[in-house]
Amino acid sequence: MSALETIGPYLPGIWLAIIGTLLLYYVVTDGYDLGVGILSLFSRTEQERLTLIASLKGVWTSNQTWLVLLGGMAFGAFPIFYGLLLSSLYVPIVIMLFGLIFRGVAIEVSGPWRPHLRGLAFGLGSLVTALAQGFAAGALFGGLNLAGLRFAGSPWDWLSPFAALAAITLLACYVMLGSNYLILKTEGDLQQRCFRIARAAAAATLILGAAIFLWNVLRFPYISERWVHPETLFRVSIFPALALLAFAACWRSLSRRHTLAPLLWSALFVVLAFVGLSTGIYPVIIPGLTGHITVHQASAHPTTLTFMLVAVAILFPVILVYTIYSYRVFSGKTREETYK
Repeated sequence: MSALETIGPYLPGIWLAIIGTLLLYYVVTDGYDLGVGILSLFSRTEQERLTLIASLKGVWTSNQTWLVLLGGMAFGAFPIFYGLLLSSLYVPIVIMLFGLIFRGVAIEVSGPWRPHLRGLAFGLGSLVTALAQGFAAGALFGGLNLAGLRFAGSPWDWLSPFAALAAITLLACYVMLGSNYLILKTEGDLQQRCFRIARAAAAATLILGAAIFLWNVLRFPYISERWVHPETLFRVSIFPALALLAFAACWRSLSRRHTLAPLLWSALFVVLAFVGLSTGIYPVIIPGLTGHITVHQASAHPTTLTFMLVAVAILFPVILVYTIYSYRVFSGKTREETYK
């Protein structure tokens, strides 16, 4: 038996784990980027807003690199998933791309810009991007209108109550991550305000996230069955329980005015909560209103998955070294800066 035949059945699961890991890394890192942008809309002065922009210098580009990699990997490893995602959610995806463009221009381009226009583009671009991502994720997890392996709904199916709840939840999550990031990067009055914002955003994320989790369990019978069956109860409950512990640790670190711990604990809370939600859905990769598509149904041929696995093993170390280097170069506190 060849090596490909041996690992072939496991390749879709391996690639789901790889893409899921990168997705979570993107959500955490670009999440605090977007959270900082959203918070900039409520800055007290233009100088404070520019300080928030400066806190992301040198790291925001590497954070968004993972979004490009995610798109390429999803296309290669799960072409059916990629096709359905674009055909059903192209409106919020296009809106997200425009938000990222305005946000990137605001961060990198100075010169003739008026400070308030630059700050507005930075803040609104971040807000629009976060909402678009939330609506897209909510529409996907809430179930698509499928006819076999095709999308049979309308371009506006993503505008649903469940998707709106997901968008608000992701917004609160990004504000939580962004404020915890600013606690690490800033000092003085701005840092103290971020402590208060982080607590409020964390509480909102927990409450709204619990509502999403409960709604999803009640929405799909095959998920709710796992919560009442003794053989699957532990598997679906362990990660939500760990997420609650991470949230408690985050809350405690905020109360004790730690600077690095809130960001780390909040990131772990987000990761565990997402893994808990995904564990309840697996092996389904695309929930449907009338039928579901599993990981194996949506995956590419084993030969393609194997080739991509080799390419990733070569590419990832290079990207990780660059990412670690950029974070080390731009570490430390961000103080008031002026832009010409």
